[in-house]
Amino acid sequence: MDSTKSVSRLRQLADTISASVRKLEEGLSAKGIAQPSFDQDATFDIPIDLSTDHDAVLDATAELHDLLLEPLNLVHRHGGHNNSLCMQAIAEFKIADMVPLGGQVSFDEIATQTPMTTDVTARLLRHAMTMRLFREPEPGMVAHTAASRVLHKSAANDWLEAGTKEMWPAATKMVEALKKWPASEEANETGYTLANNGSETLYDVFAKNPEKATKWAKGMQVFTQRPQFDMRYLTDSYDWASLGKAQVVDIGGSSGHASIAIANRFPNLSFIVQDMEMVVKNATAPPDIQDRIRFMPYNLFTPQPVYGADVYFMRWIMHNWSDKYVRLMLGALFPALKLGARVIIQESLMPEPGAVALWKEKNLRATDMNMASAFNGKERTVVEFKSLVEKFEPALVLDQVIEPAGSALGMLVFVWGRQHIKAGK
Repeated sequence: MDSTKSVSRLRQLADTISASVRKLEEGLSAKGIAQPSFDQDATFDIPIDLSTDHDAVLDATAELHDLLLEPLNLVHRHGGHNNSLCMQAIAEFKIADMVPLGGQVSFDEIATQTPMTTDVTARLLRHAMTMRLFREPEPGMVAHTAASRVLHKSAANDWLEAGTKEMWPAATKMVEALKKWPASEEANETGYTLANNGSETLYDVFAKNPEKATKWAKGMQVFTQRPQFDMRYLTDSYDWASLGKAQVVDIGGSSGHASIAIANRFPNLSFIVQDMEMVVKNATAPPDIQDRIRFMPYNLFTPQPVYGADVYFMRWIMHNWSDKYVRLMLGALFPALKLGARVIIQESLMPEPGAVALWKEKNLRATDMNMASAFNGKERTVVEFKSLVEKFEPALVLDQVIEPAGSALGMLVFVWGRQHIKAGK
């Protein structure tokens, strides 16, 4: 064999898959962790120290799959609307609840509990089965896989329903919105607005429909319970202890879950959790830290009422808004800042193209499209955050970038008047 002849891309990918799968198997076995499986009782645990090989396998298998598809078929596969169609039916009719854990049920039995015929039920679920949602252990019978089991009598079904009933229609109208409102930064000029036949934002719609808002909130809560959103990335990645006895204002902090996690670890910190009145009016902290956490109604775009705090913390709220509204949000905050105050922003930090594994980048860019279609918001890179903040107010300077391995969110620490502090002024 001519050793100078280049190895084909197919063989390169196959070799990568073979080598990385072997390392994954060995690593999982050494740690006593079960191998990945589609079985309904399977657990999924890929430790951080195996993430390099995990990334390599996912990217290589995806590329190999796509490389072997005829080009038009590849375009069709990425169309995906048929996937959302059957997932919407699964979520709307709560089909996962109808399938017993450890058992099976017929297409006909499922159909009798929905408006669908047996034929349509079978067609929808057989398409879902091509995505590993449910399985057909014998002709005409439906059983769970690991993926469908997640939806069984779970708020994860609310998450899927929110995605297919709120986000999917918004996505189908996004191009129309771009034509109707070119370069808009308004939250009521989006695909979501057009999909709901009006001029209201998602927040306006939810304010009028508590049931829809509750389902959305439950679904998002389940979504953020995934390992990459674990609160340890928040509590362990920043040196909260270095603040000493300090006041933290948690802006847009919902029911206080982030503040509670930090307060449990750092007894010198006290917190004010701010959010809409309907969110915080019944919020409470655990009894043992109740004296250090209080709740306050607050609108993001009105002047910050808490003056002179040590830290103003914003977790995962800026991506819902366009640059225009982030500047308004910051402008409402600036008058309350004292010299040396920290503004800590915790958000998904978009990578530069090719900087992370492609499957991770794809997930982040999909989320970015969701933010655009629903809110005219966006996911931002570190450079975009730095430029947005410092060009708007040069006195707020980026001091620290924290990107913990395995975390879905990074942290940007800005300091008010940093340049003056360095100069000894």
